[in-house]
Amino acid sequence: MQLDFHQLTLFPLFTGIYEEDLPAMLTCLGSFQKRYKKEEIILLESNEVRSVGIILSGTVHMIKNDSEGYQTLLVTMKEGELFGESFSCGSHLDARVSFLAATSCIILFLPFYKVIHSCKLTCTFHHRLIENMVRLIGDKNVQLMDKIEVISKKTLREKIMAYLHQQSMEQNSKHFTIPLGRLELAEYLCADRSALTRELSYMQKDGLICYEKNTFKLLL
Repeated sequence: MQLDFHQLTLFPLFTGIYEEDLPAMLTCLGSFQKRYKKEEIILLESNEVRSVGIILSGTVHMIKNDSEGYQTLLVTMKEGELFGESFSCGSHLDARVSFLAATSCIILFLPFYKVIHSCKLTCTFHHRLIENMVRLIGDKNVQLMDKIEVISKKTLREKIMAYLHQQSMEQNSKHFTIPLGRLELAEYLCADRSALTRELSYMQKDGLICYEKNTFKLLL
């Protein structure tokens, strides 16, 4: 699969790194690509995480399964985002979650050890790459805190409104499209899909929101 190096320069991980430096950099890091079909597991919980995944195309879900097999959607990640970085840089390499291809995906993997340790050639990109990686790990922690804020609400209506307000602020508009379908949103909110559908209908009747499929408008 031919890499689009110009596309890579637009990704947050490669901010400040010149396009002409990318081929040598990726070779130095021992990067490799893999393609995944929709619903295919990219990384299973409890497996060792030794590489950071960069989404070249598609959408990836971070999911958690409980002892009864119930699945919770933790974070949705799209093109240009990372996954696995929090585990590959820790003292415990075993993943505490699974990563699932929500759509067909192409993933670029970078061995984490080579990312954070400068090579013998002391490539100039390494320091910038490490800075970018640290910032992105911080951003992922914020995403997980947003998730905690949503699911800590007592009622389903409060959870829905908290999530929609977060999306509204992120997109800087009261009229926005969310990245999740109904089943995915129910998993994210730790709710039953039928209960979610009913509550959305009630909220529209009560004049709180207006929606069509995945497009919402906050009315208050």
